[in-house]
Amino acid sequence: MSYSLTASVGSQWRDYLGVCKLKVVALIVFTAVVGMFLATPGMVPWSALVFGTLGIGLAAASAAAINHVVDQHADAHMSRTADRPVASGSLSSRNCLLFAISIGTLAMWILVQFVNSLTALLTFLSLIGYAVVYTLYLKRATPQNIVIGGAAGAAPPVLGWTAVTGSVDPHALLLFLIIFVWTPPHFWALAIHRRHEYAKVDIPMLPVTHGVEFTRLQVMLYTILLVVVTVLPFATHMSGLFYLAGALGLGGVFLYHAWVLLHDETDQHAMKTFGYSIVYLMALFAFLLVDHYIPYS
Repeated sequence: MSYSLTASVGSQWRDYLGVCKLKVVALIVFTAVVGMFLATPGMVPWSALVFGTLGIGLAAASAAAINHVVDQHADAHMSRTADRPVASGSLSSRNCLLFAISIGTLAMWILVQFVNSLTALLTFLSLIGYAVVYTLYLKRATPQNIVIGGAAGAAPPVLGWTAVTGSVDPHALLLFLIIFVWTPPHFWALAIHRRHEYAKVDIPMLPVTHGVEFTRLQVMLYTILLVVVTVLPFATHMSGLFYLAGALGLGGVFLYHAWVLLHDETDQHAMKTFGYSIVYLMALFAFLLVDHYIPYS
């Protein structure tokens, strides 16, 4: 009975968000939860963990659903996104928007009532930043869309941190910086592979406006910057040697992928770089989490 109910709920969420967006929401929630654990030396208070995770997750899902409504016409002409629920016609814009507003409102209520007002405010600003500022304006206004709009996607660890402490800590901003710098090489690798589709729907992604060679170089430069930034948690005594070893190892592999992509005239390595970037971020935050509980003395 419970399995059937769980499967039914999961199916409904896939209908509204699609599998790809569910994976993005899961990654957002994971980095937010890691932010919660890093904010305290012991166990995260259960109320912050449960209600903070729920509120942040619902807000992320709301933003993803709004994105489906706003981008439905472009999505319908791109093979990567043509099967999204609104773009494919399996779900109406009205129903998807009602779903987004409902869970977004519920998210804010949960965060205000059971977490704290600062987390609710920052989560709301992140939702608006992605669903409105990025999706409605930046995405079609500038080839630097993913750089500027990346601020919204980099917020979850800060949201998790504030859910526990009620304040924004410099260490939380380091976590923000890591994801902010990670976003361009992550997304531009995908954009290289899908540049013809972006050009077809008039979305000015960097490889469309500045060419593939320039974009490959930017991926390389941002990856170098990312490796430098990921050393900062160790340099500021936020994390220890276990994290440092993991960050440098993961960063070395990312640099390898960026180097191969830089010299790949066939673009065959673009999706491998994109795929690794997702594994990289999850593993990096896992190293942060494990390191946090290693008793250095």
